[in-house]
Amino acid sequence: MKKIFRLPVLLAVTMAMMTSCTPNNTDTIAPQDTASGNQALENIITRMSVRKYVPGKTISADTIETLLRAAMAAPTAVNRQPWQFIVVDNRESLDSLAKALPHAKMLEHASIAIVPCGDLDKAFEGEPSYWIQDVSAATENLLLAAHSLGLGAVWTGVYPTKERVTAVSQQLCLPSNVIPLAVVPVGYPDGEHLPKDKWNPAAVHFNHW
Repeated sequence: MKKIFRLPVLLAVTMAMMTSCTPNNTDTIAPQDTASGNQALENIITRMSVRKYVPGKTISADTIETLLRAAMAAPTAVNRQPWQFIVVDNRESLDSLAKALPHAKMLEHASIAIVPCGDLDKAFEGEPSYWIQDVSAATENLLLAAHSLGLGAVWTGVYPTKERVTAVSQQLCLPSNVIPLAVVPVGYPDGEHLPKDKWNPAAVHFNHW
């Protein structure tokens, strides 16, 4: 009798183990207008990469400081804040960077560029490469702040492409412990720019793949 009662239990356990990691496509999230009335969400969802700017229009020092304050409000491992920011507002320097970087030609028309960098001397000793996440978070904050202020900006990648890191480091005379993560051209948008709808329920998984 004991063997008879054990069989259903064994089968149930086996089936549970077999199905515990099977793809579950029944859980989906329906897109909703969650941003309506929420300024923070609206700013995130409507942010876009802007590559064309009104020529000759300057950005005030107060606005630049606001952008940098927003960038430095980003999360950071063990609060090490391993970032440095180079503000480039010299026309000749902007044009030189545009020539040195293959995907940053819009610098020729940008009002300024902000270069978020990782400072290895300030990085978390337990895992120094966390500076990449920290400075990336700061860069996204910078982009969101620019959008909220009516400015246009775009993230042009530098690290980890060795040639780009070298080019930017040489152009800006960076010390060896400071690594440029990106160059962010900033200006007042010229023309109409529309955000991309990147919502994709297929990229969402609950509890397991």
